[in-house]
Amino acid sequence: MKRSLLAGAVVCCSALSLSGCVLGPDFTSPVPKLPERWGPVASEAGHSATVESAVDPRWWDRFADPQLSSLVQEALDSSFDLQLAASRLEQSRALRRQIAADTVPTVEGDAGYSRSRNSQRGLTDPSGNSGKQAFNLWHGGLAISWEADLWGRVKRSVEAADASVQMAQEDRHGVQLLVIVQTAQDYIQLRGTQQALAVVQQNLQIARRSLELTRLQVKEGVATDLEVSEAAAQVSEIEARTAPLQQRIAQLINALSLLLAREPRALQQQLSVPADVPAYRADVPIGLPSELAQRRPDIRRADAQLHAATASVGMAEADFYPRITLSGSLGFQALQLSDLGSWGSRSFAFGPGLSVPLFEGGRLQGALQLQEGRQQEAGIAYQKTVLSAWHEVDDALVAYQANQRRRDSLQQAVMHSQHALDSVHQQYAQGTVDFLNVLTVQNTLLSNQAALVESTAQVSLSLMQVYGALGGGWQG
Repeated sequence: MKRSLLAGAVVCCSALSLSGCVLGPDFTSPVPKLPERWGPVASEAGHSATVESAVDPRWWDRFADPQLSSLVQEALDSSFDLQLAASRLEQSRALRRQIAADTVPTVEGDAGYSRSRNSQRGLTDPSGNSGKQAFNLWHGGLAISWEADLWGRVKRSVEAADASVQMAQEDRHGVQLLVIVQTAQDYIQLRGTQQALAVVQQNLQIARRSLELTRLQVKEGVATDLEVSEAAAQVSEIEARTAPLQQRIAQLINALSLLLAREPRALQQQLSVPADVPAYRADVPIGLPSELAQRRPDIRRADAQLHAATASVGMAEADFYPRITLSGSLGFQALQLSDLGSWGSRSFAFGPGLSVPLFEGGRLQGALQLQEGRQQEAGIAYQKTVLSAWHEVDDALVAYQANQRRRDSLQQAVMHSQHALDSVHQQYAQGTVDFLNVLTVQNTLLSNQAALVESTAQVSLSLMQVYGALGGGWQG
């Protein structure tokens, strides 16, 4: 009978909870203010144009570089940053489970034994011996308590916890995207630096041949010691450029090793052999602006943060209203262990509890205003995140086309500089020009070649920035 009373109380409390209202505003994801199409970017013949097709989740494979694809995959599998993000996600899920526990009754069981003696002049002695001797007390039972969520406080807290889990999930997606982009950029910079070193070494060979030629001409009396000194200085100046490039190569290899959670120089043997900078000349799929909010982890996170702040407003409003808690217990208590299971040793208690805030000095009002302010802040942050993403995509697209045009111009400059160097070498051998002209033309060629290598790498790097700005990659 008593058990049925307790069960009936739970059912009653459930009905009250279900029939209660939910305070605070209901959340609706805002519609981001984005254009119908991305701004037009002028494209020239031979350039990678942009098309409004779906963004490839594995865009790095489009560079057709197996080494790059392998490094990206290993980084996704091993990155410490991703492991940390995954750990934080699991923590947020655990916290959500902890908060959601308030939606169901709390049931506790206890059992115990004590040997005690009461005061003869104090409290009533349950043994009936008026405190003249010690007695045994055996007890056990179940206790249940449940807050009737009449105003939706618990529901809003679970809603906020769900949004926090979503924030942690998007943080992980953001780290995943960052790892992909950073790995690809470091790899491209490595190949670009290796190409720059190759250019310096090629020019060093040319400078050494010029030095040998000048020394022969001195013996023949058609050149001076000054020209030999100038040629030797040119060799030394070019040699001095190799050390910083070698240092940069070692740093980039170590940076990739760190992204892959490996020790320093772990990739030295694998990456020390020079290779071309990964290039991509096909059309670049960039999708539609309306899809950006679903691809960018930072926009998705800002949406979840606004959701959490909105739910917190409802929690603060519910604190103004009474809390009703239903509690009950059912157990046994006896002086003898043999009597513990008898019907006469049973005990029970049942009843609701009411807590009403009467005077709290403005604390509740302040808490509500705080949550409303945080909701407003989250809304502004969302708008800023969307606008910043729009700017980032537009800047990346403009930079990509500009870098392609710069690369084309430098290709022409290198071609003309090479022809000029071949011509000035012939003229110098014939004695029609002095060595200063050779030095000038050779320095120009070296400068243009270095700029072309850097520009070629920058084209690929800017394409990486385009895909990073579009939020492509974490989906894969």
